[in-house]
Amino acid sequence: MIRTFIALELDPGFTEKIRELQDRFSDFDLKFVDPELVHITLKFLGDVDESTIPALSAALDSITCEPFEARVGGLGVFPKPANPKVLWLGAAGNFWALHDDVENLLKPFKFEKDNREFTAHATLARVKFLNKDQKNAFINILKELKDVELGSMWVDKVVLMKSTLNSEGPIYETLHTVYMG
Repeated sequence: MIRTFIALELDPGFTEKIRELQDRFSDFDLKFVDPELVHITLKFLGDVDESTIPALSAALDSITCEPFEARVGGLGVFPKPANPKVLWLGAAGNFWALHDDVENLLKPFKFEKDNREFTAHATLARVKFLNKDQKNAFINILKELKDVELGSMWVDKVVLMKSTLNSEGPIYETLHTVYMG
C-alpha cells in the first residue's frame, strides 16, 4: 500500500514568498511544510494498493477541465481563528470544476467522498500549540497578512503523488502527470 494524493503544484516562483510568509510565524510552535513542497491538494486518496496506480492514472487522463489562470494569495486557518490547527495560503480560480472532474473520474474506485466542502488552499503549517498570548499574537499576524498576494499562475497539469512519511517530513514522488486541455 502506498499513501497517495492528487495535487496541483504551485509555481516555483512562489517558493521564496512562501518562505517569507512562514518566517513571519517562526516564533510560534508550528510544523511548517517545506516551501518547495507546498501544493494544493485536490483529493487525498490515502493508502492505495500499488497495483491500482495504472488504472488511477488512466482515469485521471480523462480530466476534461480546461487549463485556467489562478490567483494565489490570502492567508487563513482551519477550522477557525479562535482555534487554529492549519495555516493555509488561499487560491482562486476554476478549482471547483477541476475538483468535481477528479471526484467524478474516481467514482469507480469508491474512494471516500470528502466530508468537507472543497476549498482550494495550500497548507503552510500545522499548529502544534499556542497559549492564549501566542494565539492573540498569531491572530494579529494572520489579520495583517490575510490579503497577501503572491501572484497568479497557470494551472494546466494535475499530479498523482506518492507521500512517504518520515521523521524529517514527507517525501513526495510524482507517480503520474496529467496535462490538461
